[in-house]
Amino acid sequence: MFLINGEPSDNIAVTNRGLHYGDGVFETLALLEKQPLCWTDHYQRLYRGCDRLGIDCPHEEILLSDIDCLPIHNGPLVLKVIITRGTGGRGYQPPPRGTDPCRIMGIYPWPDYPETYSRVGIRSRFCDTRLSRNPTLAGIKHLNRLEQVIARNEWQNDEITEGLMLDTEDQLIESTMCNLFLIDGDKIKTPDLKTSGIEGIVRKHILDLASEVSLSPVILNIQKQEIFTADEVFLCNSIIGIWPISEVDGQMLKSGPKTDEIRQLLKKNQIIVE
Repeated sequence: MFLINGEPSDNIAVTNRGLHYGDGVFETLALLEKQPLCWTDHYQRLYRGCDRLGIDCPHEEILLSDIDCLPIHNGPLVLKVIITRGTGGRGYQPPPRGTDPCRIMGIYPWPDYPETYSRVGIRSRFCDTRLSRNPTLAGIKHLNRLEQVIARNEWQNDEITEGLMLDTEDQLIESTMCNLFLIDGDKIKTPDLKTSGIEGIVRKHILDLASEVSLSPVILNIQKQEIFTADEVFLCNSIIGIWPISEVDGQMLKSGPKTDEIRQLLKKNQIIVE
């Protein structure tokens, strides 16, 4: 089911700037027992994204009221929140600030991923498609996702679950839909996202909670070869939780206990569902 500006509908104006230019932002989050997990974090990122694009972000109370109007059951569901600039303006020139944005809400079934993905790990590959470097758009979840779409279209093999993406300067950034972490000794490393990538909500909480599993968080530039020397490597986002990476381009990676410790910590703090 979808709500558009608070009303049940699956029709949107063909003049909507989100359709024409990807002029907007979105959030994808978990609903559990009718409550959106990490709502404050998601709303803050949504607000930052709108502010970065010069869109008037709807008040939090309006979005929560929209969520209350959705037919939500107790089991886990996926909630997608999309804010576009709405309609108006001439060509690329946007309408003036104060123009009402368009709110789109949708709920989806919880994905039925194999349990082995989170317990044993996934097979992955390096993508040929590179992420562009743009500090203005880095970090936020804007609607322009063509790089990820092109990257995901690089493989059709069902045995490959995810693709790892580098930027145009050969820095490892993330996967097509997840943030990336490497564990080396007592350090947990994640790529610097100042110029590319999405600042994920689960990523944020892992960095905040790392000390509780005796790890020191480090944000830095990471080269692709470091994947093969790390003690543990995993992906994370708000829907999948945590997936260890067991293999990249046919080469097996190391495994260890810290990834599962982090998963249990996130579940305890109601950051992820799994």
